[in-house]
Amino acid sequence: MKYLKFSNGDQMPALGLGTWKSAPGEVYKAVIKAIELGYRHFDCAYIYGNEKEIGQAFADAFAAGEVKREDLWITSKLWNNKHREEQVKPAIIHTLDDLKLDYLDLYLIHWPVVVADSTDFPSNKDELISLTVTPLEETWAGMIDVQKSGLSKHIGVSNFNPSHLNALIHGTGVSPEMNQVEMHPYLQQKKLKAYCDEENILMTAYSPLGSGDRPSNRKKDNEPSLLENPVIKTIAEEKSCSTAQVILAWEVNRGTAVIPKSVNEKRLAENLAAAEIDLSAEQMQAIANIDLDYRFIDGSFWCLPGSDYTQEELWG
Repeated sequence: MKYLKFSNGDQMPALGLGTWKSAPGEVYKAVIKAIELGYRHFDCAYIYGNEKEIGQAFADAFAAGEVKREDLWITSKLWNNKHREEQVKPAIIHTLDDLKLDYLDLYLIHWPVVVADSTDFPSNKDELISLTVTPLEETWAGMIDVQKSGLSKHIGVSNFNPSHLNALIHGTGVSPEMNQVEMHPYLQQKKLKAYCDEENILMTAYSPLGSGDRPSNRKKDNEPSLLENPVIKTIAEEKSCSTAQVILAWEVNRGTAVIPKSVNEKRLAENLAAAEIDLSAEQMQAIANIDLDYRFIDGSFWCLPGSDYTQEELWG
């Protein structure tokens, strides 16, 4: 397994298990099986609604002696209705209770978007709170306190563009350690990655295979298929592996982490094995040439009429 190294020397496995869209009743078995297969990195979030079940899987694996807490890297995320500074610590404590843990390895601000306390997803502009009212720097101050308190060893963000990141860095003097974003061969995030590399911010790719199982209201007509791309298929033939494995290997080979989701035992094993596939410079360049700057998760669900949030502002 390749690792991403934090400034204090801590190492995060480059390939982990994503748990978004893993249904109740399925995610417990998936986490248990993943641990048996050798996964040591698990990506969670409050809003996924399955942290209690994941926590039970962790607790049972620890009790059975399958793995120790210190052997796992566990990430979770702060939801958009808990962005005021005083809300951050209670939010992570809630997540820790659900996950049956004393600390997280990494805690992320899930989106640079604030919603009203009483809602998870806004249905109108009045349920969206402007960043002029609750600025990202305030949320980040709460995250810094969480790290100082020992509730999370590392802190970072998700779905942030360079202007968002600059606001945190210049507003607090503390840089995020991670930025988790949608990233795959059709959305290679080259400019953002160059910025994060310059600022020593590590990156994790979500929806690395195109998130084909996301809700239908989040899909567009005639979306391009990553898994059927002829360049990726050719490389898969050359490496005697699947197209999904090529895509995951590409993420790891370019120095980012990646968190594919699956509850299928065969795919869990295949995904983990992808971290060991080395791609040649020629193969990496061939994939670099197919970038479409195409988002499967375009964030339009935050950009409601009359609000401050626009896709231009969101993605920079």
